[in-house]
Amino acid sequence: MATGDDSSTSAAARRRLPPGIWALGFVSMLMDVSSEMIHALLPIYLVTTLGASTLAVGFIEGIAEATASITKVFSGALSDWLGRRKLLAAIGYGLAAFTKPVFPLAETLGWVVAARFVDRIGKGIRGAPRDALIADLAPPQLRGAAFGLRQSLDTVGAFVGPLLAVGLMWLTSENIPLVFWAAVVPAFGAFALIVFAVHDAPRPAGVDIVRQPLSVAELRRLPAEYWWTVALSAVFTLARFSEAFLVLRAQEIGVAATLVPFVLVLMNVVYALSSYPAGVLADRFDRPRLLALGFALLVAADLALGLVDGLAGLALGLVLWGLHMGMTQGLLAALVADAAPAALRGTAFGLFNLVGGLALLAASVIAGALWDAYGSATTFIAGAAFAAVALVGLLPLRGRRQAS
Repeated sequence: MATGDDSSTSAAARRRLPPGIWALGFVSMLMDVSSEMIHALLPIYLVTTLGASTLAVGFIEGIAEATASITKVFSGALSDWLGRRKLLAAIGYGLAAFTKPVFPLAETLGWVVAARFVDRIGKGIRGAPRDALIADLAPPQLRGAAFGLRQSLDTVGAFVGPLLAVGLMWLTSENIPLVFWAAVVPAFGAFALIVFAVHDAPRPAGVDIVRQPLSVAELRRLPAEYWWTVALSAVFTLARFSEAFLVLRAQEIGVAATLVPFVLVLMNVVYALSSYPAGVLADRFDRPRLLALGFALLVAADLALGLVDGLAGLALGLVLWGLHMGMTQGLLAALVADAAPAALRGTAFGLFNLVGGLALLAASVIAGALWDAYGSATTFIAGAAFAAVALVGLLPLRGRRQAS
């Protein structure tokens, strides 16, 4: 339980965070509300209204996410080369906003594919520059709180969006295009907020613009601590495969289809509530030790989901899964910001996100293969094993940080 001293420290951290950090947090939240309102219903719309096959749905989603991951590398490097992070972040959010009206207007599958593709390009363009901008704006002693706040607000959007979609479906007698039109409003709110309320941080004295950020010579400037963080994150990501497997586990134990969406709502509520406090703690205590706690929570979550039967095991696993996300995602971003030189932060976050995206794809493929061959318990136990390996890998990272 938090003490009065902990509460006052958290409140002080919130007051000291620059306004641009808060603005970026609400930008993320509004765009996530919009995107999740659409994504919660898009597979149904594609199949029932546009006549797409489930194979086509999977193909669309796979191409979209792969595009976002690859784009992040180049947008991050470009933000280092231009020395202007806000511009690229605003372009990314703008692309996402202007594609939203295409979904209710689309009459063919091709239009939806194009809109989804451009939307994910927008996500790829904004991701690394936005994270680098947070690192630029946040005082070093408040980086954990800054990344935790953005992650917390972003995750609020992840569960508010589907809840709004469910409520609007009920109010409109399941009029999916009308729900899609409603999703346009928060998307343009996010775009307006980043255009008018966010500004680039002044470039620190002595930090030059990098002209070839992806060259071998510049990549060698990224220290061993950074590369170890990237490698560790990749191994850890193999343990936290797609959250679709949480939904499949709920279906397996007999949760009614109408209640299955609340699986991700519960997980994301815990995620949102824990991200910011975890970020504040990361600014006060040893970050690798806190990250170790997050890794241990994933081990416990996987074991609960794999070995504890019934609703009790599912609920325990979802809560622990949400806690581990809150304890790790913002903290890993803070570690990247700590390790990367200021002039290469965009490139550093781009590479970090690319490796993470590829690892998540591999994790989901491995999880699906294990599930089909040996059952759900084996999938979650394998996840616990990967998380345990990542936990051991934290020891060298802690040593490198102490040495540096």
